[in-house]
Amino acid sequence: MNRGTALRHAAAIAVTAFALFPILFVVSAALNPLGTLSSATLLPEGAGLGNLRALFTTTPFLTWYANSILIAGLTAVLSVAVSALSAYAFSRFRFAGRRTGLVTLLIIQAFPQFLAIVPLYVIFSVISDNWPAFGLNSVWGVTLLYVGGQVGVNTWLIKGFFDTIPKELDDAMLIDGCTPGQAFRRVILPLSAPVLAISALLVFIATINEFLVASVFLTGDDSRTLAVGLFSLLADQRNANFGIFAAGTLLTAIPTVAVFQFLQRYIVHGLTAGAVKG
Repeated sequence: MNRGTALRHAAAIAVTAFALFPILFVVSAALNPLGTLSSATLLPEGAGLGNLRALFTTTPFLTWYANSILIAGLTAVLSVAVSALSAYAFSRFRFAGRRTGLVTLLIIQAFPQFLAIVPLYVIFSVISDNWPAFGLNSVWGVTLLYVGGQVGVNTWLIKGFFDTIPKELDDAMLIDGCTPGQAFRRVILPLSAPVLAISALLVFIATINEFLVASVFLTGDDSRTLAVGLFSLLADQRNANFGIFAAGTLLTAIPTVAVFQFLQRYIVHGLTAGAVKG
């Protein structure tokens, strides 16, 4: 083994160890029966699944889990659907205000989300009085709020991909008697599977880990998400049990991994299909 290869291997090992350390640290804390983050060894003395059992018996963890998966799943599906339709219009059609609309979407994304928290809270308070299903402490209310926050960046992302698809494909479908909607559904969407899958995955990850909006708009015990619910375990510093918190943190990774595995085939299939010669 020459010097260059040895250095590359050493660098790869160092990067891997750096990436794995936080995971091993959380696993160690989850197995620690004392409920603390400090331990003299990687595997704490008396390690067991007590924190995991306490997580399910002393907290409504399954409710938080279900709320997070439902909200993140709905947000991913709705935001990608709306963004794909918007991106197709911006990519294929020329209309008044097209450039202004694209620039507006870009400018909106430049401002942090928390700047609109107060006016949004006032609006949702009024909505709660008339349509409780879409107001505060509601799955649909927060889902629509998340969708609105994700449409801008996803529209730009998907539009960039649509621009790489030859417009001649659309023209051929129109000549054959298809409508623009049929061309979009039968040609553009199948070819865009990779970018749609990536967009859905990014939205799912961002939503299931989001804390700020969820902590403001979901205050009820039965409407909390994982991020808000797990944070509540540490709110009382005197009774904070970091072991239960760490156990819950480990379980939050399962939905993301599952969604990635599900969408991976669409990403790979789209990339390999584009590499096949006609």
